[in-house]
Amino acid sequence: MRLDKYLKVSRIIKRRTVANEACDAGRIEVNGKPQRASYGVKIGDVITVNLGNNSRSYEVLEINEHALKQEAANMYKAL
Repeated sequence: MRLDKYLKVSRIIKRRTVANEACDAGRIEVNGKPQRASYGVKIGDVITVNLGNNSRSYEVLEINEHALKQEAANMYKAL
């Protein structure tokens, strides 16, 4: 699954266009390296989101094409 779509489906970032723009600006890192929106997310990847003064890291636990609000929190673990 594409990185921007994963961020949207998991509700880490609310809109896919915002996720896409953050990737293009170099604010999203996967395993310590800035990645483009087209990066293929895999289970076990560590995603770091740097927006504003906040920096948050998440470990990918599962990948779903669609997720309800309750299921979205199960897709990752906050580090």
